[in-house]
Amino acid sequence: MRAYLFEHLEFVRTQTLNLVRDVPDDIAEMIPSGMNNHVKWNMGHVLFTMERFAFGVNGETMNLPGHYTELFQSGSKPREIRASWPSMHELLRLLEGQVHRIEHRYRAHLHDTVLSPYTTSKGLKLTRVEEFLGFCLYHEGMHFDKMKSILSQNIQKFDI
Repeated sequence: MRAYLFEHLEFVRTQTLNLVRDVPDDIAEMIPSGMNNHVKWNMGHVLFTMERFAFGVNGETMNLPGHYTELFQSGSKPREIRASWPSMHELLRLLEGQVHRIEHRYRAHLHDTVLSPYTTSKGLKLTRVEEFLGFCLYHEGMHFDKMKSILSQNIQKFDI
């Protein structure tokens, strides 16, 4: 039987993908006034954080290009980064397969303690795989809302 956590991760990821699937690259790199990031940063940050929380905290290789750390780690800001941004196609492709890779790896190991426990910026201590992945639901939901706000300010043609 499939753990409900993977069903929830897949549900949330599907909502994210549906929101951004048809956003063109130029719109995805627009930063509205009063905001620090654009849609691509939010997409990449969700991808990077889940990869880090699923694999990085266990000392495993993250399945991401090396420069994604600079682009998408917490605190990075597109206005301060001079590197080129990955295409929407690349970000979508990586986001689409991530939950299935994580489920394949951790299906029977959700209760395992990770090698590197972590305390979030709000003080929540994460020590087991299921805690890290559960936090990713909250995290992706926050960034989903940010992307919705950015898109609603950047374009009118998207039904948000």
